[in-house]
Amino acid sequence: MPSDKKFLLLGFNTRILDKQLISQFIKNALAEDVGDGDHTSLSTIPAGTKGKAKLIIKEDGILAGIELALAIFEEVDSNLKVDVLIHDGADVKIGDIALTVEGSTHSILIAERLVLNCMQRMSGIATKTNRIVSLLKDTKTKLLDTRKTTPGLRYLEKWAVRIGGGVNHRIGLYDMILIKDNHVDYAGGIENAINAARKYLVEKNKSLQIEIEVRNIGELNEVIEAGGADRIMLDNFNYTDLKAAVQLIDGRFITEASGGITEENVSEYAACGVDYISMGALTHSVKSLDMSLKAY
Repeated sequence: MPSDKKFLLLGFNTRILDKQLISQFIKNALAEDVGDGDHTSLSTIPAGTKGKAKLIIKEDGILAGIELALAIFEEVDSNLKVDVLIHDGADVKIGDIALTVEGSTHSILIAERLVLNCMQRMSGIATKTNRIVSLLKDTKTKLLDTRKTTPGLRYLEKWAVRIGGGVNHRIGLYDMILIKDNHVDYAGGIENAINAARKYLVEKNKSLQIEIEVRNIGELNEVIEAGGADRIMLDNFNYTDLKAAVQLIDGRFITEASGGITEENVSEYAACGVDYISMGALTHSVKSLDMSLKAY
């Protein structure tokens, strides 16, 4: 089973891996796949047959999902013997063996696809994240993920971002106040939205960070004048305006740039001096890292 490994949320506090959430995910995923039985394996392989398999890396990248794979094998069959050869966060090359598993062939085959689906996607996310983080290594800017995740897989995808060296933004709607353009428009303006959010936190006795999105320098000036926010998201700013915005803020708020930022231009945005850059592409359009689980 996975160890109590800590990771950061929003760069502010720590949280232990949620074993209960992971366990429930695995149970749901197995129920979806297995149904009333793996009839192919049951019909072709005699009961009690033992076997071995190895997880082979077929593409260079950053490995992620090993701890999850251990939990999957444990859930499927606690008698399976798993030998981890490469750990989460490591560089892997084509032909590397990440782990081996030994035991009931029926159990190995039930776990196979779930292990691969999760590890391929998580490793793809970690690989892309790590590649972009390396582009920011000479700047103060940190890389954030977003809520643009696969429904039901957010926890795993944000876990992979952390393994790749990125920082998790809010996990959901419940752990931060992020006032975006629609909130501002529905609330009747920036000052109304911020004041209402601050009042809400007091009334509900909650301690949450407040971030507000601005679309131009004019809205930025409104936020600075209103005060009351912890972080300002500078959305779809070009380089010139972003640099001017950071200078105008002058360290009074945490700054985050978002919108239209890609692997190709992320260094230029970081050079503007923002604290964070958020990229939905880390999770919503990533290519999985190729790997397979083969009998031997």
